[in-house]
Amino acid sequence: MPSSAASYLGVTTVTDLTDGVLHTLFRSDQGGHEQVVLCQDRASGLKAVIAIHSTALGPALGGTRFYPYASEEEAVADALNLSRGMSYKNAMAGLDHGGGKAVIIGDPETIKSEELLLAYGRFVESLGGRYVTACDVGTYVADMDVVARETRWATGRSPENGGAGDSSVLTAYGVFQGMRASAQHLWGDPTLRGRRVAIAGVGKVGHHLVEHLLQDGAEVVITDVREESVRRILDKHPQVTAVADTDALIRTDGLDVYAPCALGGALNDISVPALTAKVVCGAANNQLAHPGVEKDVADRGILYAPDYVVNAGGVIQVADELHGFDFDRCKAKASKIFDTTLAIFARAKEDGIPPAAAADRIAEQRMAEARRG
Repeated sequence: MPSSAASYLGVTTVTDLTDGVLHTLFRSDQGGHEQVVLCQDRASGLKAVIAIHSTALGPALGGTRFYPYASEEEAVADALNLSRGMSYKNAMAGLDHGGGKAVIIGDPETIKSEELLLAYGRFVESLGGRYVTACDVGTYVADMDVVARETRWATGRSPENGGAGDSSVLTAYGVFQGMRASAQHLWGDPTLRGRRVAIAGVGKVGHHLVEHLLQDGAEVVITDVREESVRRILDKHPQVTAVADTDALIRTDGLDVYAPCALGGALNDISVPALTAKVVCGAANNQLAHPGVEKDVADRGILYAPDYVVNAGGVIQVADELHGFDFDRCKAKASKIFDTTLAIFARAKEDGIPPAAAADRIAEQRMAEARRG
């Protein structure tokens, strides 16, 4: 099998499948998954992988990614990496859920159908609640409504179908709490008032984050590959500044905070040396392009708020659906991201390690304690 060099969430990930999936699962340090299910329904064209990394804290929770992978091996690697990352994310969010993730192989623009989604729902149901699914790249609220017709273990549904709908509101709110914690840690005051904040990506999550920052008195600079997304912000808030692209954004003079809210890999060997910001705190998943880049960030004196901690508002929301969604209850839980982020910074300072490593240690400790219990 070919190698895969993907890196996810700052935790140890599967980076090489040359010796086979079984070797990775049973004998490598990157394994440790409890269960991996390969699903196929030839009538609908469904090919899927459901990976359950851990149920130490409770049923595995994580979204379903629908993506045209170059190979089945790449799809398996992605499911393994993402499910492991969800264990850490759910642990740090204080949820009673382990980590899981599913991937459906194929281009959703061409093969997604009601029949395929229903078949996928039957596979999720067959796991008896060990895995709870939700939306991810390539899947949406309407898709979860279809999946939920075959399984009780689908969240991220529409309000009309008993769900909470779009989770971007609470995701943005959690990122804002992470920024407030970063400001408290670095400048002694939990506010962004008078600070210059750069946001790369002002789509579903990013445009809500703009609102929080402006209300808090921050100066906001934005960019997005979609001109219409930028125009929506500027039409509503003419005091916001826009720049051409992310490369220009990270080099903007006088930045206090950089918020990657689009693609992963935002912190890499090119961007880190160029950053002018003192804090990185954003909604994008998998911001660390490769293992070791978190040390490069720390060595430059830049404070990094781990992405899987501050962007957990969405998973907090979908988890709450299982108990009958209550927005105020979810918002109260998402507010705790402030305290969690501060605890990570304190642990990092105490242990002399980057915040990403500190977050991993705290999450691993919670999972280990649950196993012993």
